[in-house]
Amino acid sequence: MATPLTVLDLVPISSGSTAPQALRNSIDLAKRAEALGYARYWFAEHHLNPGIAGTSPAVLLALTAAETSTIRLGSGAVQMGHRTAVATVEEFGLLDALHPGRLDLGLGRSGGKPREPKVPVSASVGTQASGNGSHGLLIPPKFDPRPLLQSPRFALQRGLLQLPGAQSQDYTDQINDILALIAGVYRNADGLAAQVVPGEGADLQIWILGSSAGESADVAGTRGLRFASNYHVAPSSVLEATDAYRAAFRPSTELREPYVAVSADVVVADNEATARELAAGYGLWVRSIRTAEGAVPFPTPDEARAHTWTAAERELVADRVDTQFVGTAAQVADKLERLRDATGADELIITTITHDHRDRVRSYELLAEEWSRR
Repeated sequence: MATPLTVLDLVPISSGSTAPQALRNSIDLAKRAEALGYARYWFAEHHLNPGIAGTSPAVLLALTAAETSTIRLGSGAVQMGHRTAVATVEEFGLLDALHPGRLDLGLGRSGGKPREPKVPVSASVGTQASGNGSHGLLIPPKFDPRPLLQSPRFALQRGLLQLPGAQSQDYTDQINDILALIAGVYRNADGLAAQVVPGEGADLQIWILGSSAGESADVAGTRGLRFASNYHVAPSSVLEATDAYRAAFRPSTELREPYVAVSADVVVADNEATARELAAGYGLWVRSIRTAEGAVPFPTPDEARAHTWTAAERELVADRVDTQFVGTAAQVADKLERLRDATGADELIITTITHDHRDRVRSYELLAEEWSRR
């Protein structure tokens, strides 16, 4: 049986386009993905980015569920750093009430300092130098996020997303609360029960998304939940993250064995030269994120070529650009198989951004056709 493919959509806005058009494009792509046999369609959550319209997974899922019928839909992921467990269960409970059994609730950390791993990472992974890893998978040097996290713009975003004086709840506690509320067994420290309706008893698949071997991998493993690791965001730590999750895994009523999905940024075209042209704006787009400007509208190839790069800027985006899978369907499928085999992934998550929506749809079409032959 072929490894399932999932779509991850940021709802990107192309330069010269608008947020309403980006939303229409995403709903169209979801319908195409359903027809092409993709297993799931997930929406990411991003805020205060001029080039991304995906600010509310729950709202996007409601719109998309009304336009599709069979494909699973989910969040990849809800940012829990500025949310409560109750609000999250209420939103997805509402969705499940009208679309039962189709929703994936993907939960991610945001804000604060990541917790160190509780489970030691195996020496073969934890000490691996950058370069070719297992099965020849490229493992680049680690990206240092501290300049980004310490920037005034990052502080501005946190201030706008959180209520004045509010503190993010411990992430593991949030996950425990969400699971208890859905199961209908929540009790506070005084033994008082709380019920979320709709939400209690919702038929949701719970996923934890993580980029490292830290708290996310640990809570996913110890609670016996599905885990999604972000090669497309943090390629340097994908092996550490999946290794830590499996080491921490304990069977649950939800899951008897570990289940891992791994993401990749992909651009497919009829020939390699065309694919590389379509992917030309990716580096400049990543640069805007990592300089704390906020993701810019996705540039055209000509706009990207007009940028004068410094050596420091190229180094800033190298790990992401070098690990983007670009080429023909056969070339990209070969790289996806390498990623799957290196990580032991049970599922692969595909995210694709091009300036023209038609090229984006075509990329997913070509990949689905090739993957069905594998």
